[in-house]
Parts: sequence; structure tokens; C-alpha cells
Amino acid sequence: MANDPSRDVHQAQPDQPDDPRPPARPLDAIDRDILRLLRSDGRASIRSVAERVHVSRANAYARINRLIDDGVIRGFSARVDQERAGHGASAYITLKIVQDSWRSVRERLRELPGVSHMALVSGDFDVLLLVHTSDNRALRDLVLTRIQSIPEVLSTRTLLVFEETDLDPEP
Repeated sequence: MANDPSRDVHQAQPDQPDDPRPPARPLDAIDRDILRLLRSDGRASIRSVAERVHVSRANAYARINRLIDDGVIRGFSARVDQERAGHGASAYITLKIVQDSWRSVRERLRELPGVSHMALVSGDFDVLLLVHTSDNRALRDLVLTRIQSIPEVLSTRTLLVFEETDLDPEP
């Protein structure tokens, strides 16, 4: 029906059922500056952040906590040189999966060793994984034994990474 509001593509979509957080509040210039600073140095002190964005320490502390509570900041981590950490093989793996199986496939993929990033994507395949393994033998086992044994995975394609470069955050 032309007047059926449930068919209106512009209608607000309900929150994802597996995301209980409230919507994030809009970010202002100070929030964006704080994010930029923390992306370049996740170990920066509150005092240093406050001085560099020209706010009080209490304000910087409150803003960082709000960004964490809102899920904007998901955590703090180190950028790792995979090869020096013993991961001599890296690859992007594309997967085609059974329609409507993303949630169950995602849970199975989370259990796999070496998976550092996964995304549900559009295009010629459904899922994109970035994996790091000790060597090509471990990569082969991960793809042929572990990933392809997931019943909802229809096919995979492996793209070997010859060289990686982490991009520095925006200045």
C-alpha cells in the first residue's frame, strides 16, 4: 500500500536488538580533538589531554568518560607489528554465507585464533576477515579446517597480505 508507514524507507529504524546502549550524543570540536589525541597516544594523561584541548582536567575526564559510556571509545590498545609479534602470515579472507546467518557465523568467527577484524559487507561476498597467523601452514589450517567447517559458510577466498602499513591518526 502506498500510504503504509511501515513501508516508508525514511522511517526511523529501531535500534539493533543486540545493542542495548542509548544513541550516542553529538560530538563537538573538543570531543573530536580528544579522540584525535587519544588515537595518536592512548596513554596520554588526563592532564595532557586537558592542556592540549584547552579545558579543565575535570572537563576532560568527564568528556572521556562520556565518550566511553556512549560507546564512542570502545577501549584502549596497542598497535602491534604483527610480524615482530610472531605472526608471519596475514590475510584478508572473504566469505559468502547463508542468508540471515550473520549472527551465528559472527559468534563462531569470534572464537577463532588470529582474527583481528571482521565486517559484514555488501558486494560480491558477505564477510571480510583480517587474520594473522604464525605461518602459512597455520593460515591454511584456519581457512580449510576451521572456517570452511562452519556450516553456514558457503565459500571463502583468501587474499595474502604482503605488507601492512598502519595509518597514523589525523593530525
